[in-house]
Amino acid sequence: MKEWVDGGMATAFIIFGVTGDLTSRKLVPALYQLTLDKRLPEEFHIIGFARRDWDDSVMADSLRSGVEEHTRTQPVDMDVLASMSSKMHFIRSDFDDLGGYERLNTLLETLQINNRLLYLAAPPEEYPVIIQQIGKSGLASTARGWTRIVIEKPYGRDLTSAQALDATIHQVFDESQVYRIDHYLGKETVQNILVFRFANGIFEPLWNQRNVDHVQITVAETVGVGSRAGYYERSGVIRDMFQNHMLQLLALTAMEAPLAFTADDVRDEKVKILRSLRPMKHEDALKNTLRAQYVAGTMTGKRVPGYKDEKGVAPNSITETYLAARLFVDNWRWAGVPFYLRSGKRLPRRVSEISIHFKQVPLPLFGWKNVAGDAPNILSLNIQPDEGITLTFGAKAPGPINQIEPAKMNFDYLTTFGAEPPDAYERLLLDCLIGDATLFTRTDEVQHAWSFTEDILESWEQSQITHLPVYEAGTWGPASAVDFVGRVDGHAWDTH
Repeated sequence: MKEWVDGGMATAFIIFGVTGDLTSRKLVPALYQLTLDKRLPEEFHIIGFARRDWDDSVMADSLRSGVEEHTRTQPVDMDVLASMSSKMHFIRSDFDDLGGYERLNTLLETLQINNRLLYLAAPPEEYPVIIQQIGKSGLASTARGWTRIVIEKPYGRDLTSAQALDATIHQVFDESQVYRIDHYLGKETVQNILVFRFANGIFEPLWNQRNVDHVQITVAETVGVGSRAGYYERSGVIRDMFQNHMLQLLALTAMEAPLAFTADDVRDEKVKILRSLRPMKHEDALKNTLRAQYVAGTMTGKRVPGYKDEKGVAPNSITETYLAARLFVDNWRWAGVPFYLRSGKRLPRRVSEISIHFKQVPLPLFGWKNVAGDAPNILSLNIQPDEGITLTFGAKAPGPINQIEPAKMNFDYLTTFGAEPPDAYERLLLDCLIGDATLFTRTDEVQHAWSFTEDILESWEQSQITHLPVYEAGTWGPASAVDFVGRVDGHAWDTH
């Protein structure tokens, strides 16, 4: 394969924090699928690094179970899985113990590994010490081959901490070695945004403020905070979803055509959008955001607890589990077009979607009854759970009646291509291995997103609010969410 033109060198995928849920649920199932599809080099090793009292055999058993439970291709090919397991190795060490990194170096030399992908799957507070020890031990460079580091979100909790993390990383790694992963960018439909816009002559001429009424971006989760309450109390929706996933989706939706589909060209255009966001400070931030918190309710026929009833949540918490925001991109293409973003936990359906609402016709057609609504033309990019694209338009109802009703044209991967799209991590891990950073965030992207978000956070803190609006688990947010898009702009949230 052209991806492995570097002489067939042995490659190691090194996971710091290998005992965590991410490894067994996402990383190793993705690596299994890539192995099954013959997309990885023959000499490919998985090396785990963690504190737990494991050895090679225990690690292999645990990761095999993860593949069997979570891989998308069933039944599991046991020969492929056995081959993978034979090349799994474990280093037991604390993250601050330089000796563990030296043992890792010795293992790499013994296995004659030249290509190294270092994956930080540990808690974010451990990132700085891991990076520093990687630097001290010499793991960041190799005489032959390459070394790259993959960093999971959250990338800092504000602008200052993100800049501090960047400073630590750049003491050890060059920016070209750094892959900041956002799994949303690995979704086929997210990548299809650019293809849909720039490879087709139909919609790109309409993709502007002359024709688009507004844009809605929804990331809804049915789950509560569960065992992540400690993390969530410190982050809320704004840090967990808004600052990264949602601003990335907005940037891809609104960006101009890049010169080429290369890492720097694509990321240059995304940065321009983040820089063009109208700042939200003080009263503007309070007027254009809506926070809320879920209380006990019914989900799929079962009673679930409220956020403040979750273990680890403060009784007086004002951490938002729901956020709606009205954003504007102040450039010539999008001037005056509102972008509505909403995300929340314990909502009725798990769905991620971008909807482009086009402007309505200037006059009702012949005075006919239009049950499709005032603006029936909606282009919906469905990111999860069912990736695809839907176009809604008005059509004449059949029969001797003068009535317009909504109709839909649907595209989905299974029907069109005969298979479900691959998991996001499959695409992103392969990109890391072949050195394509197009779908990963660059340091200036992260900092511009934090700069915009931090203005909102500071405005919230200055408001000194002691109670948030609430919504029952299993509903689409607080009652005030309807007014948020309807009172000023006369819009309504999409129904799902």
